[in-house]
Amino acid sequence: MLLLVLGALLLLFCSLDVWYFLRGVQVFFQAWFQPRIWDLLAEQTIDGMVLPHDLDYMGHMNNSRYLRECDFARFHHYMRNGLLMASRKLGARMVVGASTIRYRRSLAFCEAFEIRTKIVGWDEKAFYLEQRFVSKKDGFVSAIMLCRQNVVHCSPESIIEFVCKRKIECPEFPEDLKHWISFISASSQALRAESGLEEKNK
Repeated sequence: MLLLVLGALLLLFCSLDVWYFLRGVQVFFQAWFQPRIWDLLAEQTIDGMVLPHDLDYMGHMNNSRYLRECDFARFHHYMRNGLLMASRKLGARMVVGASTIRYRRSLAFCEAFEIRTKIVGWDEKAFYLEQRFVSKKDGFVSAIMLCRQNVVHCSPESIIEFVCKRKIECPEFPEDLKHWISFISASSQALRAESGLEEKNK
């Protein structure tokens, strides 16, 4: 019986990223029991630490782990400010449409950090977020990420109005975000031209 259980666990861990789902459950309950954040533009923080399964061959946090941690931080962020439940009730889905991350200093094994997440703006199709990895050792910003969270089957304005019961004016985009959005637009146009989609739509 023990061998059967161990075999089943081995098959489960080989077939699924079990730690990903366990972390998701942990973040869900953490956000569930924390106070609601009523200010949609408020920065929120979630703690983390570099564990053995986060390491790469160089002995510091793998680059891909930063993106994964940002996923959990956004999930936590949306749960606490009500955007997640509002999008579900409106039949909307939020998916990552683009992201860029700049690494400034590596995070070492067992180094504690926090991810600071905030919504910096939105347009008719997406929310734009900034996420920072801040070392608890000295407060240094080890990495910074911009994320475009596309809203499907709804609009950011509708979700915000559902949560706040009134219209909220979008803050002015910072310059770096404007440049990034321009890059996304230019990249999209180039790919559409490359695939012939622009000609088909004429």
